[in-house]
Amino acid sequence: MQRKDFIKLSSLGFLGLYSCGISNVSRKKPLAVQLYTIRDAVSENPEKALEKLAALGFTELEIYGYNGTFFGKNKAEFQAILKQTGLKVISSHHTTGTIYKDKGTLLYGWEKSVEDLHFIGSKYMVCSYLFPEERTVENYKKLPELFGKAAETTKKAGIQFAYHNHDFEFEELEDHKSVYDFILENTSPELVKMELDLYWISKAGLDPLAYFEKYPGRFPLWHVKDMKAGTNKFTEIGNGIINFKRIFEAKEKAGLKYWFLEQDSSDKDIFDSIAISKKYILDHSYFK
Repeated sequence: MQRKDFIKLSSLGFLGLYSCGISNVSRKKPLAVQLYTIRDAVSENPEKALEKLAALGFTELEIYGYNGTFFGKNKAEFQAILKQTGLKVISSHHTTGTIYKDKGTLLYGWEKSVEDLHFIGSKYMVCSYLFPEERTVENYKKLPELFGKAAETTKKAGIQFAYHNHDFEFEELEDHKSVYDFILENTSPELVKMELDLYWISKAGLDPLAYFEKYPGRFPLWHVKDMKAGTNKFTEIGNGIINFKRIFEAKEKAGLKYWFLEQDSSDKDIFDSIAISKKYILDHSYFK
């Protein structure tokens, strides 16, 4: 789709396919989404998937899966899709390379990864996940050094490094300290920030505000997704039990810069779920 055609379709209400329409022009904060939310659509056709997000009113992305290419596209091709759809990449997810020695990981081709992410304008690069085989005391103890080296490389390109949590990081290591606290206490507050996933910390039974108080300014990125009552399953923002108002009121203490809507799975068409979450976000001013 050519950019002029995309703009024309948008202006004609292309988004009538979706219940929430186009973005609220008075909104101060852009709408951002973690692309993993629509991974099936991305796998099928990255360009069309991004067009759908743009038509829904999203302007910022966090991407995943860089492996020397962006969803099979080289950096120039992917940048062209971004320009065509009006989307910006704010952040990118990467794994360590400890178990799966793939390109685009912290241990394999990291400098090239940083170069390519810098080319498309990303502000953050995030270690997104530790595979089950990595979750040993021996590997945990190596993380501060690994993250520090990765962060030194990103810093040279003007990109901030961060770590994204699930719930296993809140399990205790030695000395009754969690993996999450171990990382926070043994990395540079300037070099290594945290991307706080509000669903996973809630599932672990911990309070985000307690971490904001203990480590102020360390949480510039958040994943915003909700938890269904009674089942702990993923659900649309506003349809679950997480008190986002309380958390967002502490955003300055946290050091929040960007947050991304994410929904790992849905019992609906995922674009319908995104539309439901978007409506709730636009209806509640504390998300701005």
